[in-house]
Amino acid sequence: MSTSTIIVIAVIVVIVLWAISVYNGLVTMRQRVNEAFADVDVQLRQRHDLIPNLVETVKGYAAHERGTLDEVVKARNAAVAAQGPTQQAAAENMLSGALRQLFALSEAYPDLKANTEFQQLQAELTDLENKIAASRRFFNNAVQEYNTSIQRFPAALFATSFGFTPKDFFDLGTDRQAELQAPQVKF
Repeated sequence: MSTSTIIVIAVIVVIVLWAISVYNGLVTMRQRVNEAFADVDVQLRQRHDLIPNLVETVKGYAAHERGTLDEVVKARNAAVAAQGPTQQAAAENMLSGALRQLFALSEAYPDLKANTEFQQLQAELTDLENKIAASRRFFNNAVQEYNTSIQRFPAALFATSFGFTPKDFFDLGTDRQAELQAPQVKF
């Protein structure tokens, strides 16, 4: 073999090893995104499982507030049925708004507000909300790293052909301002 043939083979081997390394890095990042989404999903399912207990507790004290309770149940069912980060974010925004209205009801019912089961459920829900926020941040960070990696040269040359497509963020979107406003309670 001539020296030029050895050099060409060496260059090809280096390029192949480099391509394998880039591909494996992208696979690792995609798995990190999937894992982060699964973590968010677990937290959301725990939240969804807690809500029926909360609604039942409130029913005992404020049964005539049927509209608010129905909105919470409807929003919970929509959140459970949502698929993917975009749909889940929209459904979770609706659920958060309905829960804020439910908690606002507790101000009008001192017996409910003093109920230890309601207080415990409210504390658990608050803790879950903090865990969900942390999981969302982790997920969005993983998505940002992944999306950046598949768009960066030279990975961008072959990322799409190997099935690496951009992922959606778990974004609160334009409804964020509505979520930050206090709920309106009408009696």
